[in-house]
Amino acid sequence: MPLIDCHFFSDTLRLSCSMYVVLPRAASGAQIGMTETSRGPGAKRPVLYLLHGLSDDHTIWLRRTSIERYATERGLAVVMPAVARSYYTDMMLGLPYFKFVSEELPAIVQDLFPISDQREDNFVAGLSMGGYGAMKVAMTFPHRFAAAASLSGAVDAVRVVREITTDRVAEFQAVFGSFDQIAGSPNDLFHLADKLAALPSDQRPLLYQCCGTEDFLYQDNLKFRDHLRKLSLTLTYEDGPGLHDWAYWDKMIQNVLAWLPLRKP
Repeated sequence: MPLIDCHFFSDTLRLSCSMYVVLPRAASGAQIGMTETSRGPGAKRPVLYLLHGLSDDHTIWLRRTSIERYATERGLAVVMPAVARSYYTDMMLGLPYFKFVSEELPAIVQDLFPISDQREDNFVAGLSMGGYGAMKVAMTFPHRFAAAASLSGAVDAVRVVREITTDRVAEFQAVFGSFDQIAGSPNDLFHLADKLAALPSDQRPLLYQCCGTEDFLYQDNLKFRDHLRKLSLTLTYEDGPGLHDWAYWDKMIQNVLAWLPLRKP
């Protein structure tokens, strides 16, 4: 399975962007210690858009986990874009990163690589800020994503900005604008969940959520879990001992991949 370090010019952001792509190939199974689920020559690959957290970039999942090996076993392509500290948002004072990730990036990936454009083959997941971004993408475009997973997600943006320390107020204002406008907006996952619940059940993506019980975002995740359950959305939820760290995420991303509704080759 090759790892592709891709640099391209984004028309949305008007600047050069980076992403890593892990792409299945039939020869992967011939490598020592690797197995691969073959989907046949010329087959369009299912894809997971895997999103990074606030302090990281597109390289972090490969540096801190064995995502390449895990994805190989399932014949799954993985796309990891860089979005800086944007909170996967069309920033009030900055760049339209949400439009980039949710609209332009899939089009670029499908144009460059043998990636399926079918809803049932498209998934999104992320950790911390990326968990927020993954839920936001799938809930905003449920007709394009079959499943979304949040690992230790910063799922309550309203609470996060309400309690940030003074030295970070300017940063978050650049992202979200007025804090009073977040609740009930397209940047509020609770609001997006309400809208999603109004759709027929077969038009809603499957949702997965996990968080360690020692994580500082644990209470936010419990609150979001309870909201999703109240709306009767299809949610798989896991928690247990764990911090906001890579030991937890390397373990849980394996659970996410096992949970994805991948079609059989």
